[in-house]
Amino acid sequence: MSESPDTSTAQMPALEPKSALRFALPLAIFIVLAGFLFIGLSLNPREVPSPFIGKPAPSFQLTQLAQPEQSFSPAQMQGEVWLLNVWASWCVACRVEHPLLVELARKGVVPIVGLNYKDKRDAALGWLGQFGNPYRLSIADIDGRVGIDYGVYGVPETFVIDKQGVIRFKQIGPITEEVWRDKMLPLVQQLRKA
Repeated sequence: MSESPDTSTAQMPALEPKSALRFALPLAIFIVLAGFLFIGLSLNPREVPSPFIGKPAPSFQLTQLAQPEQSFSPAQMQGEVWLLNVWASWCVACRVEHPLLVELARKGVVPIVGLNYKDKRDAALGWLGQFGNPYRLSIADIDGRVGIDYGVYGVPETFVIDKQGVIRFKQIGPITEEVWRDKMLPLVQQLRKA
C-alpha cells in the first residue's frame, strides 16, 4: 500500500518576488503621497516661500499716483529700511490692514511706499481720501508688470526692504497686529541697526 500525500497539510507555495513587488510598490507610493498630503495640510498658506527673500528688490520706475508728472524708483529709498505695500481700491482685504498702516505712518515707525496695483487713478485717490493715506508716496502699477516682477499673488502684499535694497520679508495678505508685532517690527528694528 502506497502512502498518498496529505493534501490537508500541504503548504501554500511561496509568493514569487514579482508578486510581492506588485503589492509593495503601490503601498510605498501610497505612504509617500500620504506623507506629502500631511505636510501640505500642516503648512500656513500665508507663508508661501518667496524666491525674492535675500535678493535685491527688482528695479522699476513708475509714476507717482498723486503727482503723475513725478516718478519713483526703489533706488530713491537706498539707505532706508522701508515697506513696499501692494494695494488697490478694489481690494476688500486691503481695508483690513489699512488702519494699521495709517497708525504706523502717524507714528513714523517706518516709511511705507504704496504700489497701487491694477487700479484706476481716480478710484485709488478717492480711496486714500476716504480711508487715510499712510504712504510716503504711492506709485501706479496700472498694468501690473511691477507686481509680476515682485511675484505678487494678489493684494495686499507687503515687502520689507533693507538699506541696501534687498527684500528681507514678504507678507501675503493683510498685515495683522500679531504679524507686525511678532515678525515685521523686530525685523525692521534689526535691519535699522545693521
